[in-house]
Amino acid sequence: MSPFIALQYLLPHRLLSTIALRVARIEAAWFKNAMIRFIANKFGVDWSEAASDNLDDYAHFNAFFTRALKPGARLPADDAMTIVMPADGRISQCGPIRYGRLFQAKGFDFSAEELLADSELAKRFDGGVFATVYLSPRDYHRVHMPYAGRLLETRHVPGRLFSVGTSTVAQVPRVFARNERLVCVFDTEFGPMAVVMVGALLVSGVETVWRGVEIPAYADQVIVRDYRDTAPAVVLERFAEMARFNYGSTVIVLLPPGATTLDRALSAEVPVRLGQALAQRLT
Repeated sequence: MSPFIALQYLLPHRLLSTIALRVARIEAAWFKNAMIRFIANKFGVDWSEAASDNLDDYAHFNAFFTRALKPGARLPADDAMTIVMPADGRISQCGPIRYGRLFQAKGFDFSAEELLADSELAKRFDGGVFATVYLSPRDYHRVHMPYAGRLLETRHVPGRLFSVGTSTVAQVPRVFARNERLVCVFDTEFGPMAVVMVGALLVSGVETVWRGVEIPAYADQVIVRDYRDTAPAVVLERFAEMARFNYGSTVIVLLPPGATTLDRALSAEVPVRLGQALAQRLT
């Protein structure tokens, strides 16, 4: 185990993430502009895609981090039967959900039950497919709907806040099922769809378009919010914005058995863009 990984077991995860979130909202122009320039240069942010390349248009670093794109910078796959990629980034892993388990990295997997914090819900995805998308600091950090759906419930699952970078994913068992996360469950034309927003070290803020900030506050137990009887219902169209990371992390999409097949171009470490094909409907 590397020193960086060992250190993560000892760090006060939530405290560090709380500090990072506060720093990201400092509005002093000299500070937030310097922070934006540093991250943009270090990670190669493509300013040509941003709705604004004027640093003064961003009230603080988090506003830059969750920046909008220019109209047309991302478009959904033309075929209406295509389930689309929910975010920019790269595929960490993707494939079948076998015996209720998702592949993480060589030697590691984790169960859908622990990821979703619901054994009955997990059974509905057994035999289906999943895709784990890692968002780097350079990426667009808003998450969009893979397919049109009605929100059934969210589950805020407490946990740690390990890094979700390549080295940590390869060395920390069940990291996605250990980190704090928000599970969003939708009903679609092809059955259930889960979109899981996974927090990470210094990258643990999640908000949704229907409720606003969901994380923090951090949870001490699973918090379930039922939207089945909400009037009006929370219905989001394919490719519509659904959530964002205040700082980035990882999105995991779970699709049910017999309904979809993953796009053949996808495999581990392949870079992806919001709107491209993730899977095709079979029914």
